[in-house]
Amino acid sequence: MAITLDQTIAHKQQSWLAEKLSSQTFWVLVAVILACIFLSFATDSFATSKNLYNITRNVTFVAIIALGMTLVIITGGIDLSVGSVLCLCSMILGVVMHAGYSIEVGIAASIATALVIGACHGVLIAYIGMPSFVVTLATLSIARSLAMVASGNTVVFQFGPDHDKLLALGGGAWFFGIANPVVYMVVLALLTGFILRWTRFGRYIYAIGGNEHAAILTGVPVRQIKVAVYMISSLSAGIAGIIQTGWLGAITTNIGTGLELQVIAAAVIGGAALAGGVGTALGAIVGAALIEVIRNSLGLLGINAFWQGCFIGGAILFAVLFDRIRKFRQSE
Repeated sequence: MAITLDQTIAHKQQSWLAEKLSSQTFWVLVAVILACIFLSFATDSFATSKNLYNITRNVTFVAIIALGMTLVIITGGIDLSVGSVLCLCSMILGVVMHAGYSIEVGIAASIATALVIGACHGVLIAYIGMPSFVVTLATLSIARSLAMVASGNTVVFQFGPDHDKLLALGGGAWFFGIANPVVYMVVLALLTGFILRWTRFGRYIYAIGGNEHAAILTGVPVRQIKVAVYMISSLSAGIAGIIQTGWLGAITTNIGTGLELQVIAAAVIGGAALAGGVGTALGAIVGAALIEVIRNSLGLLGINAFWQGCFIGGAILFAVLFDRIRKFRQSE
């Protein structure tokens, strides 16, 4: 039976709609939009330009790291060290600049530190066969300890001759009044989305998470890809550390504490499956946005901030439940 062009187009439109309605990222985005609409009417301060500026800026630090974390989770791994890596990279940047070196040298040292840590993770996990949970849990402690050693456990707030450049890098708004961190986040999200959607590297990442043994049999360089993915995860933490240092104007050894939980939550809420094989750059951004909207709304609604963990934990459970229901329907 011949199929007309109109029927083909209609089928594709229905498939596209069905795909969106079954997408966890889509429903989380809807939840973010509805929450913003509700808060705009429920409070007088949510929809103000100052508050929206703060929300969009604050969400970037979790979102940028969540982009790298999403790649790790897609491969079926986990990275618990990102908060401590952020701290160490920030401290390396601050100490190097405080010693009188330029911002370029400080950033290079910070980025190099992140890449070395990520490479160590990848080698231990991909080549030695150690569990990612154990390796990155160890680094969570090691990296923060090294940050304390590098700074003498003191606050670094003077960044040498390029002090003002660093503050402008993280705290400025060079493009149409949009906070610089937001611009960086958008660029990195587009780059990550392009890699996952349109490159062989991205297809390999999904193949490893979907079935690592099958990926090996089909010639996918699994070990090299895993090393690259963990390097990207640490790199994203290092980039976030540089930006956050410029925004805060000071570095303490407790910066980034507990951040790994928020980052993992953002990735999972945004649709990344801890079992591997599923995840998107958009999902990481949307998940981070929901967490920040929850955090921001608690204060505006007069709710004790200690409830934040309950709301985020509930969102994680709901996201995992949604994924399980979707997979159950697909298997029928």
